[in-house]
Amino acid sequence: MSGGRAFATVADHGEPLRVVVVGAGAMARVWLRAVLASPDVALAGVVDLDAAEAAKAVEETGASGVPTGTSLTALAPAARPDAVIDVTVPESHLPVTLEALGLGLPVLGEKPAAATLPDALRLAAAAELAGLLFMVSQSRRYHPHLFTLKQQAGRLGRLGILTTEFFRAPRFGGFRDAMDHPLLLDMAIHPFDTARWLLDAEPVSVRCEEYNPSWSWYAGAASATAVFEMTGGIRYVYTGSWCSPGLQTSWNGAWRLSGEHGSATWDGGHPPAVETEEPGDAPAEAAAGAPAVERGVAGSLAEFVHALRTGTVPMGEIHDNVMSLAMVTAALESARTDRRVRIDDLLGAALAEAIASSPGPEAGLLRSRRTARPAPAA
Repeated sequence: MSGGRAFATVADHGEPLRVVVVGAGAMARVWLRAVLASPDVALAGVVDLDAAEAAKAVEETGASGVPTGTSLTALAPAARPDAVIDVTVPESHLPVTLEALGLGLPVLGEKPAAATLPDALRLAAAAELAGLLFMVSQSRRYHPHLFTLKQQAGRLGRLGILTTEFFRAPRFGGFRDAMDHPLLLDMAIHPFDTARWLLDAEPVSVRCEEYNPSWSWYAGAASATAVFEMTGGIRYVYTGSWCSPGLQTSWNGAWRLSGEHGSATWDGGHPPAVETEEPGDAPAEAAAGAPAVERGVAGSLAEFVHALRTGTVPMGEIHDNVMSLAMVTAALESARTDRRVRIDDLLGAALAEAIASSPGPEAGLLRSRRTARPAPAA
């Protein structure tokens, strides 16, 4: 989806940005603690359909006295928020974000942008029409060693191959154990999104297989291998499993990037290693000059505030983030149909569905697009 990405800023009068957190589950506790720890934001309220859960989340995170409620629209007049942080389940991202935008409030949402690609396209159109920022938190981009890896990629010349290996054995219990596609739906968007950013490339097609080892404690396929063709002819290969005990990778996975002049690796926790064919160059950690980047959700939050204060388009802005969700959707479709899936075909179908399900102004904006693929940010 192409189009303008300018959005209204929030004037800085020397006061923290007031935010309401919508959702009071386990991930909301992570966000609440990040909000309370940040000097740049102030917690204005917590909303959840379960009033008791909202109150419990406030108490457990040390935010006593912060107003709670079961409706963002009802709480907003008293809370006077400048923005909303949406930490609800994916199926609620569409209505919660539309509600916030309708109240004139920019949104920082947990990944994925929405439960489906057509819903994400609708939200991109709604944010554009409202002139407000909708940013999706891809929190695993925010790691200083990952930023170093991206810097070092310039030493490798033309890039050709990027791989991610992700092998963990978490026993979550609950909904993940019963999901049809636990790895691809719940986790793979992080490395897929990171691959786009590292390569400065977009997906063209994918061939993906899902499978479930005989010992798996998941009902759905907990393992997958996907080969993406990216723009510029680059290949991105992802292999992962959520039921692989022993010699586990970090939660960020293990990465290898190969180019015409050398390669770089990152184990997801330590500084990356780089080796090139330059005379005298030997394998070495590329630790020097690592950017000062806040990690995880704190990094997402800091960038959201900076964007609203300055008008700078942040990582995760919805028009761009649509492509990360498209990679997940395409991988699922490839695994389901046992065929190679072209991303533009998928985006075309999603755009048609988004137009059919959108109200007048959104549908009109979506119809004006010749493609759902975003144009480069200005």
